[in-house]
Amino acid sequence: MPGSMAISHTDALVMLSHTDAERLATVLREMSTLLAQPGGSRLSDAQVEALCEGRLGRDELAEWSRRLSGYLTDHL
Repeated sequence: MPGSMAISHTDALVMLSHTDAERLATVLREMSTLLAQPGGSRLSDAQVEALCEGRLGRDELAEWSRRLSGYLTDHL
């Protein structure tokens, strides 16, 4: 479907509109920046804990966000 993006893994399929995929890529890229930067503008440890339910650390979440943002951008 033109202007859409499909992400699939075995039997599950998720479809996003092109606009939503662009927005998601931007949010993930900005989140990665807010996770990685030092100082008061970065996401707090409590926010990181809430975002990933304790499964990922700050560095892992920043890297995952950056990579997924790049993947989405590359496939638009």
